[in-house]
Amino acid sequence: MQNTNLTQANTAKQPRGVFVWDLPTRLFHWLLVIFVVTSFVTGNIGGNAMQYHEWSGFTILALLLFRLVWGFVGSRSSRFVTFVQGPANVFRYATALLRRDSPQYLGHNPLGGWSIIAMLVTLLVQAGTGLFANDDIVIEGPLYGWVSKTTSDWLTRVHKLNQEVILALVSIHVLAVLFYLFYKRENLVKPMITGVKQGSAAGADPATGSIWSSAVIAALAALAVYLLVR
Repeated sequence: MQNTNLTQANTAKQPRGVFVWDLPTRLFHWLLVIFVVTSFVTGNIGGNAMQYHEWSGFTILALLLFRLVWGFVGSRSSRFVTFVQGPANVFRYATALLRRDSPQYLGHNPLGGWSIIAMLVTLLVQAGTGLFANDDIVIEGPLYGWVSKTTSDWLTRVHKLNQEVILALVSIHVLAVLFYLFYKRENLVKPMITGVKQGSAAGADPATGSIWSSAVIAALAALAVYLLVR
């Protein structure tokens, strides 16, 4: 009887697994990582690799369109309304950031939420300007003919400068993941693989995003980009 009570007590102390990230959100995240890396590599190689750079940019744009819609209709943790918080909450969280016992969140914390928004915006700028960009040699974005050469050159400069912003945001993101892993003992990568987060963060389990609805949204996003670039 005593052993049973001890087992129950130990089980109660163990953090339960909470389903946080639905499959569409996880697929979006890792596909975005793959194609952002592909875009950087092919863009730096240049030459014939620019064709792959262009295709990668189209894919990123489709992924971003999907995420924008999924941010309103996806599962609870994936919705913008759950992790985009006001300045007061962000400041309050930032002041407690170095405390090992700072509050845990089911999804993105207030700082992380705004970093996600910053990443989405900069990637949208990158993909959007790439549609009008040119390299003064052979490569022209699919919408190059919609604007003047002067405008295209300006958008090309924005495209190149924004690359540095993306690099900075990615670096901050990686450093933040390492900070949480080694200092706060919170693994942020594993939940984005399994969907399950260990811990006692407040809040009910989020609803599971519909696979079928996400597939329809992804298909429509891909179709929209295809029609745009054609």
